[in-house]
Amino acid sequence: MSTSATARDRILTAALRLIGEQGIGAVTNRAVARAAGVSLGSLTYHFPSQTDLLRESLQTFVDSEIARITAYVTRLRDSGVDPGQAADLVEKAIVEFAYGPEQIANLELHLHAARDPGVRDTSARSVAAYDRLATAVLTALGIPDAERHAPAVVAMLYGLAVRRLSTGDTSASGTADAFRLLLRGALAPATD
Repeated sequence: MSTSATARDRILTAALRLIGEQGIGAVTNRAVARAAGVSLGSLTYHFPSQTDLLRESLQTFVDSEIARITAYVTRLRDSGVDPGQAADLVEKAIVEFAYGPEQIANLELHLHAARDPGVRDTSARSVAAYDRLATAVLTALGIPDAERHAPAVVAMLYGLAVRRLSTGDTSASGTADAFRLLLRGALAPATD
């Protein structure tokens, strides 16, 4: 953590790391304050409840990841790659920034949202942000009806993330093939 990070930022970073390394049960005020290098009073000043801390931790991670991925998508769009090449680039991008305690925390917080209505709205907004990002990627690749196909892309990437994290596979192998398969389906003429 940077020394210039605010107490609030250090608390959020510490909470994400604790969730990713030990699970949501490890997120006690004392553990987070200790990991963040702040007093208990500072923690409760910024986050009066654990739900506030969990909700903001998830939103902070998603905002950061969306910004990184958006920059990557912009470069992808500007390079004029075709969908087949894009699948390989997506796999490469996942290897570059989708592994570690924060990624585990992201997934764990989304699962926690199914049991905690206080976090559910943030989880839903996060998934919607990923859907918008996937829509932008598909649109940049010239995929028709991109908005309709985006949730399938997001679901596939979440599923592959769970698979990678649970097996310890840091290579993201198979991601490009799965993405190509979805793109082929999206490009196929509809049959009713």
